[in-house]
Amino acid sequence: MKGRKLLVPVLVCSLLVLFSLSASLLLGEDNFPKKNITYIIPFNPGGQSDITAQYQKEDLRKALGVNVIIQYMPGAGGAVAWSKLVKTKADGYTISGNNIPHIIIQPLVRDNAGYKTEELEPIYCFQTTPIGLAVLNDSQFKTLDGLISYAKSHPGEITIGGSGTHSGHHLALLQLQKLTGTKFTYIPSTGAAPSVANFLGGHTTALFANSNDLYTHKDKIKILAIGTDDRFGPLPGAPTFKELGVPMTAGIDRGVCVPPGTPQDIKKILEDAFARVCKSPAFVNKMEELGFLVRQMRGAEFERYIVEKEKEITETLKELGEL
Repeated sequence: MKGRKLLVPVLVCSLLVLFSLSASLLLGEDNFPKKNITYIIPFNPGGQSDITAQYQKEDLRKALGVNVIIQYMPGAGGAVAWSKLVKTKADGYTISGNNIPHIIIQPLVRDNAGYKTEELEPIYCFQTTPIGLAVLNDSQFKTLDGLISYAKSHPGEITIGGSGTHSGHHLALLQLQKLTGTKFTYIPSTGAAPSVANFLGGHTTALFANSNDLYTHKDKIKILAIGTDDRFGPLPGAPTFKELGVPMTAGIDRGVCVPPGTPQDIKKILEDAFARVCKSPAFVNKMEELGFLVRQMRGAEFERYIVEKEKEITETLKELGEL
């Protein structure tokens, strides 16, 4: 009888422990999140990553129940931010934008980028921005063929701006040079916003720019070519590189990642929050209105995509003589 009396409290305690564990799993580790989340932008304010995060911030606050603080950490084509992220505590309270191909190229071309691509654990992909090549309306170059012809006879004379070194813009430049037998002088900036400002101010002859910047400034510029397979809906007058005889595409995928070792339940909470925000009609409509191409991938699919892109980009860099 005494044994049965002792057994009841033990069973009750065991059930309470199991209930507590189950509740913890449902709510996330330590009822995540309980405090503000820092959202690192690896580039300057005003660029595509920042613009997108600003439109996500308030809806993420509603979805997660805590404030989301934007922190800018530009430099080295994003490597400054990502090398910091992989050393950050893996508790879900620090997340970062991750850009393809940047997160792949930096560890391939730098002796020590400070991180490995696979250390940046993907949470969600929300957009793609095609890259185009543009000149100002008063430029002497009216067509891509005209620009290429001049560059062949004046190697290095034409300056082309872009965001970052060994970034999506830089890769597009390297591909263009390889495919056309030309040599340009690349002028990198620490983000898209300053590269656009330099270009509009007449400090570079041409610019590799993202689709939303091309769309925003379409009345001031002439788009010589854009890196999509087919013509880009918001800019129907811009020819593709392919239709002009240059077999290349160019674009940047954007999403969000967390430090290596972040618990799966926390990743799931963040993934669900980003899915809720990024699939909302308000967000989708705003991105399309600004000239972005919305592309939605959850963490597992995004991870598979990055692995495939790493293979593709590695081969491209080898062909370009960069590896």
